[in-house]
This record gives sequence, structure tokens and C-alpha cells, in this order.
Amino acid sequence: MRLHRNLCFAVIDGLHLIFNEGEYADKVIQQLLKRDKRWGSRDRGFVAETVYSIVRYQRLYAKIANVKAPYHRDDLWRMFAVWVTLKGIILPDWKYFTDTPTRKIKGRFDELSKIRKYRESIPDWIDELGVKELGEAEWTKEIAKQNEQADVILRVNTLKTTKNDLQLKLQSEDIETEVLPNHPYALKLTERANVFKTEAFKNGWFEVQDASSQLVADFLDVKPGMKVVDVCAGAGGKTLHLAALMENKGQVIAMDIYESKLKKLKIRARRNGVHNIEMKVIDSTKPIKKLHGKADRLLIDAPCSGLGVLRRNPDAKWKLQPEFVQSIKQTQIEVLEQYSKMVKSGGKMVYATCSVLPSENQKQVEKFLTSESGKEFTFIKDKKVLAYKSGFDGFYMALLEKK
Repeated sequence: MRLHRNLCFAVIDGLHLIFNEGEYADKVIQQLLKRDKRWGSRDRGFVAETVYSIVRYQRLYAKIANVKAPYHRDDLWRMFAVWVTLKGIILPDWKYFTDTPTRKIKGRFDELSKIRKYRESIPDWIDELGVKELGEAEWTKEIAKQNEQADVILRVNTLKTTKNDLQLKLQSEDIETEVLPNHPYALKLTERANVFKTEAFKNGWFEVQDASSQLVADFLDVKPGMKVVDVCAGAGGKTLHLAALMENKGQVIAMDIYESKLKKLKIRARRNGVHNIEMKVIDSTKPIKKLHGKADRLLIDAPCSGLGVLRRNPDAKWKLQPEFVQSIKQTQIEVLEQYSKMVKSGGKMVYATCSVLPSENQKQVEKFLTSESGKEFTFIKDKKVLAYKSGFDGFYMALLEKK
């Protein structure tokens, strides 16, 4: 493989924005890919995958390159040289690679790979927290899986098509997919591709949604004609799935504290052919109080540490702070207490997170069930999804019923 100067400069610029300016990796990569219209899919793939790989292994590569944050451009080139060397690519005769100790890099890599926090490139506190909550053996397997690149998974929009028809349509656009057992609405891409340019996407035949995330709406046990509330809807991936499961009958109320996210949901709903969604911004306690005792089903996709989705957001482990994890647990308790009041007698509620930590998951449900609001609920079942076991994102979901 030969390195191209303009692609390498794009990688360095991207790393600077992520590491030194605190920008989000996915947004930075979107910007970089618009930089040169002449780039083909291989060029774009190189930029995206290289940036993600160096972000994922920042701690390991920085240690091998002997550089410390904040990184100067020369430091970023040294980290890039480590990545190039470990990939077995011959370094070109550029000034940025002068005196790169390739043999020493390989030796340091072998040595540091024996230590988990370097091998998996994670902050000490996250490593300690993972061991404390999951145990040494399980955490070792889980964090290794969280460092692998995530597959691209589609959720078939059953309001517009079937799984089989979507497969055939994508095949006609040179995109191959495979069916996933135990995930009734999921298709996995056999090779990465820009699915957003396809006619099938423009026609609303699918959404991109991880297989584990697709299990949540199903878990809520919705039926056509129900009144369903999705209280932390965001841009609405699960909301759209709920609407499809309800066959566009009944009402889905999508709520969020961010109006901008609900505006994105509006656009997605139009493309999906969904017309039973009502959107409400939570700008005070009024919208919640108006729905007390009204919901047949309630989905609380709670804010969390995101430690189950590091494969998709590798920069999150560098942005996450111990104080945030503590404060988000308090938010989870408050959300459960306040929003559970919307469920009517005999109604059901799902509490879900994209975290693998028991302290954010089953322990929060246990706490809730002993609280004043929680005493009205009965625990039915829960599901813990670990990435190393499922091959998909880490998730948790618990189904509760109001007496």
C-alpha cells in the first residue's frame, strides 16, 4: 500500500480537531470526507478508518511514540508513523517520518500489549471501573470487543417493505447483506458501503440502527392503537421502530429536552412514511404532568455513560469523566421517578441504556422498585447484552408493569 500525501494531511487535521479541539470524531470525519470531491471510496475509507483507528488506540500509540497531550502536529505525525509501521506499510521518504525507529516501535508494541490498559487503550479509571463492575475476566473480553470496528446494521422499515425485498433492492445497487438470527428486522452489510446514497434509503425502506438497539422497541410489547410515550427520543431511531411495530395505528409521543433532535426526527418520520408520531419538547414539568396515568407503554432510553457503544464512539472514552458517570446515575434515578408516573394502571415501561455497567442498569431498576414511585411496579424481565457475547453493541433493557 502506498501513502498519499493529501489523505495523510486530512488524517492529521482530523486528529488535531478531535484530540486538541475536543470535537466529536463522527462530525470531524463527515467534514473531512467532503474535502476533495475527487476522492474515491477507497480514499474516503482510508481517511475514516485511519482516524478512527488512531483515536481508538490513542493511549497506546502516544506511549509508543513517546508524546503527550496536547499534541503538536509533529506529535500527531509520530503517532501516525506508529500506526503506519504496525500496519506493515513502508514509510515514504517524507520529512515527517525522518528517524522513525520502526524496529523499536514493534518492540514497544509487543511489550505494552501485555498490559490491558495500554493494549485496549483506555484511561486507568475506566479500566478500574470495568473490573470492579464486571470482574476481571468479563471486562477483559468486553473491552477488547469494544475496540473492534462496528458492523453496519440496517433496520427494515416494515411500513414500506419486507426484509427480502430490501435485500433484493440493495443487491440491485451492488450492496450485499446478510440476515441476523434473533434480530427479526436486521440486515448486516457484508462490506462497508455508503448506504445513504441508495434509492432504498431515500425511499425510507430502512434506517441504520445497531442490532442490539433494535431489540429495545420489541421488548416494550407494543400493539397497534396504543398510546406509547418515548421520553428520551433523541433523533428517534427507536421511536420510528415503535411506530412501525404499531403499523402506524395509535399514537407515539416522542419527547426530548432538545428541540433540534426532534426536528431531525420529523424529517426521518416523513421519509419513513410514519404519521402517528407527535413531538413534544420537555421545557418544563408541564408536558410530563399532562401525561400522568395516560400511557399504555413508556420507553425510557435513559442518558448513560455510553460504555456499551465505544465501537461506534471511540473518542467517548477520552471525553468521559468519572464525575459524569456519577452524576448520570443520579439523573437516571430522577428520570425513572418522574417519568414513570405517565404509565397507566396495567401499562408497561421499559428502562434501557447503552451501558454495560450494572450500576447504571439492574441496580438502578432495583433501587427504583424500592422507591415510592417504584412500589407501584412489578419487575417482569430484563436483558443484558454484552458486545463480546452478541457481536453487537452493549445494551440493557428491563420491562416493568404497573399494578
